[in-house]
Order: sequence, then structure tokens, then C-alpha cells
Amino acid sequence: MDFALTEDQRAIQEAARAFAEAELAPHSARWDEEKHFPVDVMKAAAEMGFCAIYAGEEHGGMALGRVEAAVIFEELSRGDVSVAAFISIHNMATWMIDGFGSDDLRARYVPSLVSMDRIASYCLTEPGSGSDAAALRTTAVKDGDHYVLNGSKAFISGAGTSDIYVVMARTGGEGARGISAFVVDKDTPGLSFGAQEKKMGWNAQPTAIVSFDDCRVPAANLLGQEGDGFRYAMMGLDGGRLNIAACSLGGARLALETAQAYVASRKQFGKALAEFQNTQFKLADMATQLDAARLMVLRGAWAIDTAHAEKTKWCAMAKRLATDACFSIADEALQLHGGYGYLKDYPLERIVRDLRVHRILEGTNEIMRVITAREMLRQ
Repeated sequence: MDFALTEDQRAIQEAARAFAEAELAPHSARWDEEKHFPVDVMKAAAEMGFCAIYAGEEHGGMALGRVEAAVIFEELSRGDVSVAAFISIHNMATWMIDGFGSDDLRARYVPSLVSMDRIASYCLTEPGSGSDAAALRTTAVKDGDHYVLNGSKAFISGAGTSDIYVVMARTGGEGARGISAFVVDKDTPGLSFGAQEKKMGWNAQPTAIVSFDDCRVPAANLLGQEGDGFRYAMMGLDGGRLNIAACSLGGARLALETAQAYVASRKQFGKALAEFQNTQFKLADMATQLDAARLMVLRGAWAIDTAHAEKTKWCAMAKRLATDACFSIADEALQLHGGYGYLKDYPLERIVRDLRVHRILEGTNEIMRVITAREMLRQ
């Protein structure tokens, strides 16, 4: 076993870290407070290749692996969890179009997604189908050289701002095999957006319902074949779960570093908090949890890159453990700050709010347990 990053991977890590420190971290608190979606900064990230990490090189993607993606998203999220998480969603939508679209579709969309001249959102979840994603009700009925979409999607990051929506809709019967995937442009008649959701965290990105009312989408915008959409979505979710887990790593790392600096300087009962054994034990446990989570995320990424037979199980396990552990680390870091941790003068309360949703999206952590058990019992 070799646990070291390669020279190229270290260079990518350093580039992502430098970008996060210069372009994300100084503005993170203001973006959260003002609910500002920093499109200009994300376009700057695109110039470094961070918005098409594992898309192919033909249309400008980086063609990197999931290990590199995990490294990048940990570093970006140390600067801003919410922005890094949205970039991960954009990457997933870009990958789906690049991986399963026709040559014409790829040529029309991927170059502008690589540069983030056009922003992409991913539309799977519906008001009535969250964890049971295969029960989605949005329909796509073939009508000549178009499909007519009707239905709605919930909790869509980027809704109303994004230019392109990768949408899962039902073209056939019940269940997963009746679902297809489409690329829908923002200006398509019949596409509309609900009011922006008022959220606990992830305030630096918009979230809203996306609705389809006799929305006519060219048949050429179908990804792959009818009935393959849910399979594409699930393939994307293996990597998406790791990306969100990696975003949790970055947030938790910042929380731990912030707490470590605070307890070294804060004095109570005549000595620094760091001198108390109880504080030392807490720091040690937090560091151990963070390292264990990172190792599981990197193993899951390696499994996708090598098409390992247990990739789905390992990705689910990594997502469950990392998002739970990292939220706990952030919460413990806030606790070590006492009352100061509850104030917006410190980043802890923002990190706690941003990391909380990671235990829900890309499949709840309860569903991660279902997937893990299912894969175990197949053996």
C-alpha cells in the first residue's frame, strides 16, 4: 500500500489550497451573510480546471480521476463549504453530459460548462420522492422530435441561476427502468422556478423548486437511451457522495485548525485550555476521526477510478462515516470555543450549519446504511 499522493496530485492539491485561501476564505462569511452566489469566483475556479475535473479532454475537461477530485474538494471547502459543494454539483452535471450525451450534445454544451460560461444543475429529487428516488413522477412524453416534460423537482441547487438542468424524468413504466435523462436549457418555455428556499446553511448558493409545465425539450437532448437515466444518475451519485464527503473534510479541517489555535491561546483557571488533558483528548479524537474519514473517502475514490467491484458499497460507507464524523468534529470545535463559538465572529457556527445538510443530500445517511447492508448481503 502507498498512502502518499503522487507529485502531480500534490501539485493539484497545492493549487486548490492556494485558490481557496486567496479567493474563497476571505469572503466566505460575507457570502453566507448576504446569501451571495459568487459566480465570478466560480468562473475563476473554472479557469484552473476545477469545474470539469473528470470530464474528458476533447472539449476541455481535465480528465482527472476521483482521487484528484476528492483532494480538490477538500481544499476548496476549507475555503467555503457551500461554494465548493456547488462546484461539485456542476461537475456531476457536466460529467453526465460528457459521459452519456451524443457527440452533438457534448459539442454544444460541454465547452461552455468547462469554462462555466454556462452553469449546470442536477435535478433528481422531487417533493414526493426523496430517498425513494426511483419513485419520481415527473414525466417526459415523446411528441414528434420533442419530449414534453411535466412535473417538478425540489431542493435544486442553482435553480433560477443555472443555465442548464440535467433532469431525470419518467418516459416509461414504474421503477428505475422507466426513467430517462434530459438536458434542459433555462430559457425553454414551460420551465419555471419557485421562490428561493430559506435555509439553515449553504447560503452561498441558491436553492429552489424547478417546475415543468408542458416544457418541450428537443429529442436530441436525451442523454443516451430511454430508460437509462436512473442508471446514469446512480453512477453519478457514487462520485457525488464522495465529493460531498470531501467537502465535509475541508469544513471539519478548518474547524479543527480553528479550535486548535483557540485552545492554545484561551486561558481558564490560570492556564491555556490546551494544557488540560480533557482538551487534548478531544483534539486527538477529532484528528483521528478526520484522518479516518479522509482515508475512507480516498479509498472510495480509488475504487471508482479502478472500477472496483465494491465501489458502490465503499462510497456509501465513506459518505456515511465522513459526513457524520465531520459534523461531529465541527460541533466539538464549536463547543471548545464556548460562547464564542456561537458567534459569527468565528467560522464555527457557519461550518456547523453548512455541514449539517451533507448528512441528508446525495442520499441520506440512513440510505447509505441501506446500500451498505444490501451490498454486503449480496455476497
